[in-house]
Amino acid sequence: MTDAGAGRRGRPSDEPSGPAPLASLATERSRPELADLDTRSVPALVALLTSEDARAVDAVRAVADRLARAVEVIVGRLRKGGRLIYVGAGTAGRLAVLDATELDPTYGAGPESVRALLAGGERAMTVAVEGAEDDEEAARADLAALDPGTRDVVVGISASGRTPYVLAAVAAARAVGAATIGIANNPGSRLGALAELAIELDTGPEVVAGSTRMKAGTSQKLVLNTLSTASMIRLGKVYRNLMVDVRVTNEKLRARATRIVLEATGAEEHRVRAALAEAGGHAKTAIVMLLADLDAEKAAELLTRAGGGVREALRAAGDMDRRDLRHGPGEPAI
Repeated sequence: MTDAGAGRRGRPSDEPSGPAPLASLATERSRPELADLDTRSVPALVALLTSEDARAVDAVRAVADRLARAVEVIVGRLRKGGRLIYVGAGTAGRLAVLDATELDPTYGAGPESVRALLAGGERAMTVAVEGAEDDEEAARADLAALDPGTRDVVVGISASGRTPYVLAAVAAARAVGAATIGIANNPGSRLGALAELAIELDTGPEVVAGSTRMKAGTSQKLVLNTLSTASMIRLGKVYRNLMVDVRVTNEKLRARATRIVLEATGAEEHRVRAALAEAGGHAKTAIVMLLADLDAEKAAELLTRAGGGVREALRAAGDMDRRDLRHGPGEPAI
């Protein structure tokens, strides 16, 4: 992994020998103090479950330094035209699909830059597909269909850290030079040892033994939110704290885009609506139009040159204005 924040490396085939017994994993253990769980009252159950979920937040905070390193890797690859590819099975895979899917309307990051592979395919989003998480050949085929390369980063997610589908995909990704990140809920996992950068979340045993859709899943959702949101911000898809690359695909998002441009520019609403119409509904372009007093074509050109960053585009527009002011009428601004 050549990007900033690279973790440990080894040969792509360097997988630990033999998995630890499933029962020995922290996420699988039963908690003797909860042997009376099925007799507890509803208020007691709610209090217990919500307090346990708070531990998921603590587990994510504990690996903040590794999350920052992972964001640097993701941003570095995406800036080179690469892709962020999530791989998971069951709950982890469904969370990956959710995160990848939501990045398009929120940040304009479509399937050309963010993808998710779920063991069992689309059908597995709503039903359990028998044997899907154990199908290593399917993992290799699913990844190969995306033709991954050295500009991509593959993020494997597995509560146990030993899911065959995920391990096979991560190993295949390393073999072709893609950066690899492993997210697991068992410290010392096979996935953590295989991936170049390990993010291991110590969420411990679940309230219902082995039900990793609970704390483990919550922590995975938090991690994916952090990785993708921080990456989108660093890639210039946020101006101030506004989602300026939002895709306007319905009335709610059209209203949101209007509010975003209003807040970012302070312009009168009729000017905001006119700018958005000229910009094809693209909030980022409308903001640069209004703040730099440009038409949509020039604003879009500056944004392209600035790599999509609003601040950079506005700075370039200011530099352009200053160059123009240094020359008299009819003199070229070189």
